[in-house]
Amino acid sequence: MRRLDKGAPLRAAMEAAQLDIPRLAARTREIDPDGAGLSKALVGFIVGKGKTAREECSDRAADLIAHAIGREVTELFEAPICMPTESTSTRRSKTKDRRKPLPDRLMDQRELAEFLRKSMSWIDRQITEAKERDELWPGLIYVGSSRRFDLHAVLDGLRQRTQA
Repeated sequence: MRRLDKGAPLRAAMEAAQLDIPRLAARTREIDPDGAGLSKALVGFIVGKGKTAREECSDRAADLIAHAIGREVTELFEAPICMPTESTSTRRSKTKDRRKPLPDRLMDQRELAEFLRKSMSWIDRQITEAKERDELWPGLIYVGSSRRFDLHAVLDGLRQRTQA
């Protein structure tokens, strides 16, 4: 499950229920049929908003947290959709492509890392390796001293690299 809006609804529901991380962890142990519940650390990762926060968690963890707070799971989390965009049984696609369109604006490094689901250090390493080959990493644009990225060019460059 993936938390909605970087966990903001989750934190608001915790505040409304007057629960902090240790109390929420204890509450998950109370309602868990196995009695195991979730640890304070895992609850902290799921509801947090810092560097260690996790956007995704297991269905079980999302279910326990939602029930411990007294909310529906769908109010706090969304299920990842794993559906092929092309039909596997006919020649022509019967499903609509529901992917979000790519943004037309330049992205900063943090936004690009989040979009690609890579770390910022991975992007730094790719740029450094490209410099060592006397190449410019695709989509990299310097605005003053800060980096900006053209997402379309970055994706095209990554596709070409994987096809080679």
